[in-house]
Amino acid sequence: MLEVTAAQMKELERKASEAGLSYEDMMENAGQAAARILLERLPGLRTAAVVCGRGNNGGDGFVAARKLFEAGCCVHICLADGVPGTPGAARTNYLRAQRLGVPICALEQADEAEKAFLRTAQAVVDAVTGTGFHGQLRENARLAAQLINGAQGFVLALDVPSGIEADTGRAAEGAVKAALTVTFHAKKPCHRLAKGHCGEVRVARIGI
Repeated sequence: MLEVTAAQMKELERKASEAGLSYEDMMENAGQAAARILLERLPGLRTAAVVCGRGNNGGDGFVAARKLFEAGCCVHICLADGVPGTPGAARTNYLRAQRLGVPICALEQADEAEKAFLRTAQAVVDAVTGTGFHGQLRENARLAAQLINGAQGFVLALDVPSGIEADTGRAAEGAVKAALTVTFHAKKPCHRLAKGHCGEVRVARIGI
């Protein structure tokens, strides 16, 4: 399958879940694949900032952060819109990263040292908004995207860069510009329509 829309991807995930592949397993596979690809791209990676939203894209980011941390990388997680509140895979992986001891800060409460870490980290992972994004970035997501775009390090986006509509490729004001986008299961139309924001695109299998 060369390309799927956001709705098609959601349906594929639903069917995979019904067949026994849990959403938690899919998230684990996605984050692990993203971390592996980043480590392959940047051998010897020492510092990485992972900016996470409250949804499943953020959940993928929590897994990636945990895997990078376990690989010996100094990782900081920045919460773009607070802690995932609804019980589910994203919150589960937030708690796993927290228990592991990965440093976590809220964007609106980040001090200058945390912002400096994000600006100077060798890699920044964008896990703020996913394939469900439409319209304009909300204030916190826009600030997160601004910090990501202003970072000095290599920017890797999970699934789609934050602020890019998966089906149309439309870019909201301030949308993230990634050097590499790791997308899951299959490419989405935006990877063809918004190449300037997506950068190189790698497809990672998640068990579907």
